[in-house]
Amino acid sequence: MTVDLIAIGAGPANLSLAALLEPQQATIRLRLLEQRPAVSWHPGLLLPGARLQVSHLKDLVTPVLPTSPYSFLSFLVQNKQFYRYTAAGFDRPSRAEFDRYLRWVADRLPSIEYGQRVQAIDHDGAEFTVTTADRVYRARSIVLGTGPVPRVPDCARPHLGGTVFHASEYAFRRPEPHQRVAVVGGGQTSAEVFLDLLDHRCRDVVFITRRSNLLPLDESPFTNEFFTPHYTRIFHGLDSMTRREQLADQLLASDGISADLLRQIYRTLYELQYTSESAGSPIVRPLQELAGMRRTHSGWSLALRHPRTGEVVEEIVDVVVLATGYSHDLPQYVDPLRDRIRFEHGQPVVGRDYSLEWDGPEDSVVYLQNAARHSHGIADPNLSLLAWRSAVIVNSVLGKELYDVSDPHNVITWHEGPDLP
Repeated sequence: MTVDLIAIGAGPANLSLAALLEPQQATIRLRLLEQRPAVSWHPGLLLPGARLQVSHLKDLVTPVLPTSPYSFLSFLVQNKQFYRYTAAGFDRPSRAEFDRYLRWVADRLPSIEYGQRVQAIDHDGAEFTVTTADRVYRARSIVLGTGPVPRVPDCARPHLGGTVFHASEYAFRRPEPHQRVAVVGGGQTSAEVFLDLLDHRCRDVVFITRRSNLLPLDESPFTNEFFTPHYTRIFHGLDSMTRREQLADQLLASDGISADLLRQIYRTLYELQYTSESAGSPIVRPLQELAGMRRTHSGWSLALRHPRTGEVVEEIVDVVVLATGYSHDLPQYVDPLRDRIRFEHGQPVVGRDYSLEWDGPEDSVVYLQNAARHSHGIADPNLSLLAWRSAVIVNSVLGKELYDVSDPHNVITWHEGPDLP
C-alpha cells in the first residue's frame, strides 16, 4: 500500500494533524498507524480531579481552524454537555474529559488503523517503507508521533516491578492504604499522585523532590509568551548553547505545579494534621534526590542525597512511584535511518517546519511531533502549540499555506539569533 503520508502514533499530536488534513483528503492520502486497539491518552494518569494546565481552547484544531468539527467545543455540543460545562465554570478540562474528547475525535477520523505496531522504517531510494507485524506500507513522507519514553533513574532501573514503577502506570498499581509510599519527582504529575494517595487514605507518604520546595507553575502573561508561535520562531534561530540555557531558565514555565493543586495539597495536609485521627503523617522532603536504593526485608531502603551538600539520609518505604518525567529520543524503529540523520550535541537537527535533516531525497521528509523541545522550545511537548505545529507540518506537506501560521504581534522584543532572516 502506497500513500502520501504515514503518521505513527495516534496521540494528540497526530490526531491534530489528521483532523487538520481531513479537509484535504481528496488530494492527500494519509494513514495514521496506532499500535493499541483504541486511542487512550496517558491512561495510567487519569486520576480523579486531575486537570490540564492549558485552556480547552488549545485543543487539536481551534487555534488555527476554529470552525473545525473536531474542536473541543464541538465535542461538548455534540454530547449535549455545553451548558453544564460552562455553568460549572471550568477554565480547563479534566484529564479524563480530554481523553474522552480525543477518543471522540479518533472515532470520526477514517485515516486511523489500529493494531499496527511499527517495527522498522527504511527508505528504498524512492519511498519510505514502514514495516509492521503483518504488512508493509509505502509513503512519500513520514510523521513520527509515538510520544516520549518514561525516564527512570539508573539506581531504580534494576528494581522496576510491582512496588517500584513509573508514575505513568500509577492508576493501575495504586498502593494499599497501609503501605508506606515514596513519590519521587517535583512537577505536576508527582503532585497529582501525592494528592491521590492522600485522598485514598494512604497517610504514610513521603514526597521527595530535588527542588527547593513544591514550586508553582509560572503562568504569568509575560511567561506565557514562551508558548507563542512568535517565540518558537525566535528560539529556533538561537545557537544550541543559548537554547539549552533558555530551557533551564524556563523550567517552571512548563514543569511547575498548578496553583490550585498546590492549594488542594496544602489544605489536605492541614486537615490531616489538625482534624484527622488517622495514623501516619505525610512528609514533604525538598532538596533530596534519589541517589540509590536497595531491597530490605521490610521494603526499600532509599538513599536520599542533598544536591548541594552531598549529605545522604535513608528512607524506608514499601512502594516507590517515580514521577521522574520523560525522555524524548528517536524511536527504535527509526534505527535503519539513524546513521543518515544529522545530529548535533546528541540531538537530531530539526528544521523550522519540524522536518529532520537527513541525507535522503528532498521530497522524502521525516517530520517530528512532540520531540523537538531542544530546537523549538519548552512549548513543544505542551498542548499549547499543538494545533499550530500540526498546521506548520500540514503546510509543509502540501507545499502551500493552507493554514495561516503567522504570529506578527508580539509584546516582547526578543534578541533574534543569526539564523533568522
